[in-house]
Amino acid sequence: MSLALYNPFQDLIFDDQFCFLTGDLTTEKMTVYPDRLMDHFKFGTDRIEMMDKSKSYTYADLQLPCSPRVKKAFEELEIKFQAAYQNGYEGIKALDEQELFLWTGRMVYGMLYYEMRYESARMMRLREPFNLSPTLRERFGNFHLMLQSIVEPISFVGQKPWTIAVFPLKYSADIFSYRDDTVNLLFQFGVNGFGLIACLQDNGIIGEKQKEILQKMEGHVLHPVQFEELFARFHYSDYILQYKPEYKIENAENGITIEAIPITANANRPVFGFWDEEVFAQLLTNYWSVYGIQREDIIQFQKPFLSFLENPYSKDFVKPESIDLPF
Repeated sequence: MSLALYNPFQDLIFDDQFCFLTGDLTTEKMTVYPDRLMDHFKFGTDRIEMMDKSKSYTYADLQLPCSPRVKKAFEELEIKFQAAYQNGYEGIKALDEQELFLWTGRMVYGMLYYEMRYESARMMRLREPFNLSPTLRERFGNFHLMLQSIVEPISFVGQKPWTIAVFPLKYSADIFSYRDDTVNLLFQFGVNGFGLIACLQDNGIIGEKQKEILQKMEGHVLHPVQFEELFARFHYSDYILQYKPEYKIENAENGITIEAIPITANANRPVFGFWDEEVFAQLLTNYWSVYGIQREDIIQFQKPFLSFLENPYSKDFVKPESIDLPF
């Protein structure tokens, strides 16, 4: 007999009496963003918008219904993360990748959960059915299954479903950078000490694509403008990925194993589509606007594409200390 687990994307039920992770009836809640994180960086009262911009919440108001065992498991994970955080980059780097997957996944899934609830309520007001494409149901259902590994007998074997990169990063004290993409399951987090980028369901292929620049970075403490460019590369790589990540999921009475199937190209279609520098420049503009860098600075006629990661002529890594921009 196989293990039967909750999947809210089968019936698209996101009611607040059911634990977001296990489906158990509950009256308890946990915050989407860890309390210690909100307290340390004092952003609990800041507002965050839903994707269509018509609804916003404070970060502290974003709460997930959860069973006691789920709440306990995430609290224990947060204690472990905070202990690692005290040791900066070395501490975070020493954490197991699955722990980083679960720590980042809590926030990405939490925002996804709120998007689902908001869209479901909006469609109900319009008296129309709430639905998702089969592709999104499968993607989000797989992601939800992987998150259940924090409390259920679920293990990852062989190729992992994610790319997670951790590296030294310099910010001014008490400043941090955070972004997520709930549809594409991407996460970016940077503070004074380390940066973290996670593609939570790419089967490692985006990390492989960016392997060369990640190797060039080794031994350097990145400038924040380099961090933004690196995440833009990951983000755009995800955008042009032309294959759907797939998994070998084996379900037995004693547990579930998940193995990511390596993404390979067939004869008619490469793994990644065409890298359009015009589109990438627009994406970079969104990330670099805080430095006053505009699209026309990034891509200019008969000039190399602006990069703070690689010298456009030699392709050598740009040393962070040579960058004359604020932290």
